Formats: sequence, structure tokens, C-alpha cells
Amino acid sequence: MTALARKTQTKALNRAPEVTLEFWLIKLMAVTMGETAADYLAVNLGWGLTATSLVMSAFLVAAIALQFAHRRYVPWVYWLAVVMISIVGTLATDTLVDTFGVALTTTTVVFTLALAATFAIWRLSEGTLSIHEIFTTRREAFYWSAILFTFALGTAVGDLIAEHYELGYLTTGLLFAASVSVIACAYYAFRLNGVAAFWLAYILTRPLGASFGDLLSQPTEYGGLGWGTIVTSVGFLLCIAGLVAFLTFKGRVRSGTPARSSAG
Repeated sequence: MTALARKTQTKALNRAPEVTLEFWLIKLMAVTMGETAADYLAVNLGWGLTATSLVMSAFLVAAIALQFAHRRYVPWVYWLAVVMISIVGTLATDTLVDTFGVALTTTTVVFTLALAATFAIWRLSEGTLSIHEIFTTRREAFYWSAILFTFALGTAVGDLIAEHYELGYLTTGLLFAASVSVIACAYYAFRLNGVAAFWLAYILTRPLGASFGDLLSQPTEYGGLGWGTIVTSVGFLLCIAGLVAFLTFKGRVRSGTPARSSAG
């Protein structure tokens, strides 16, 4: 088997998507929606953090089970899991802070240690943290565990800077946008390790998206633009659905899958 054939086979078996512009766009919108949807369910609908966390966790378990059942990358299944994990990651931090009174600095440290431990065990067990080599159940389990902790950590860090240190949503968002830009520059210009660059950017895009989600949805008296959680959540959900549909279509074109005829 040639190197090109092996690369093609590995890509076909990989359960995570290629890291493209569409990947980062959907990821950013998913984290933004996760922030605003969690607020909408817990606050606007009056479910409260506990009930919302239980319901969304059940949906997350179902979404992850569906993802594992496919054993390959299916755009709508994968991104459904990401959206659900974004909501649950937000709720995990909010519950610790608002319900149990845990300080944001403490949650930041706890989730940092949890993520570091996940990476360490994953690296020791599998020898790689690459998103391009998620083709076993164990690697996928490590992958989704890491993503959950990145979302919870990102929520804690974003809230810590925007609210505890009172920098505001816009300033916080711009700060993390600059941080992601530095990582991108280090990767493209100074050959920063690709795996390290990916995970650093993945972690930092969580507070980036969450900060702009709060900026759009929160009332003006709290430093937001007052769009509300419904408009913000639905708007980003529609954008995500559109991009996922585009990726599904593009994947079928690349694989040569014929379009279904009108006769079925």
C-alpha cells in the first residue's frame, strides 16, 4: 500500500473532521450557542441550573452514544455532539459557581488539572494527541473527554476575566481573539507543533465564543447588546445547520456518492 493510499484510508477511518475553516467557524458558533442556550434554558425558561444540567446531560449522553455508534465521521452527528457538549460544559461551570459557590479561580484550576490529566493519560496510552488519528473507541473516548473539559475550562476562564476581573465581554472577547491570532502566527510562521497549536486554539476559542455570545445576548445594562438568548441561540443554530449541510454535501461530492433520485 502506498503512502497516499494509507493516508486516504486513515482519513476515511478517522472519526473527527478535518481541521478546516468550516471546522473553526462551526466550533466558534457552537460555543457561542452553548453559552446562550444554557442561559436561556436555565434562566429565561426558569428550569434552573440543576434541572437544565440533568436534561442536557441526558441529551449529551444520547448524542455521544450516537457518535460512537457510527464509528466514522458523520457531520451532523459529530456537530450535534459538540453543540450538546458545549451546553453541558457551560452548565458544569455555572452549576459549580452559582449553585455550590465555588470560586471561578478554583473552577479554572480544577478544570485545567482535569484537562492536563486527560492529555497526559491519553498521550501515555496512545502515543499521540492528534485529532487526525481518532480511529479507535479508546482514542475517541479520550478525545470527547478532553473536549468536555476544554468547554468547562473555557467557560470558567471567560467568566473569570469578563466578570470577576470586570474587563467586560467585548474586551475579553478581543483578548482571546488576539491570543488565538498569536497561536495561528506561531503555527504558520514559526512552526509551532501542530497538535499543540490545535489544542491551544481549541481551548481559547471557547472563551472567545462565549464572550461574544454574552456580548450579543446580555442586556445593555450588563454590558451586552441586548439581542437576548433566543435570537442569539436560534441565529447561531441556523448558521451551524447551514454549514453542516454544506459539509455533508461536500463530503458526498468528494466521495462520489450519487444524489438520490426523485423515485427514491
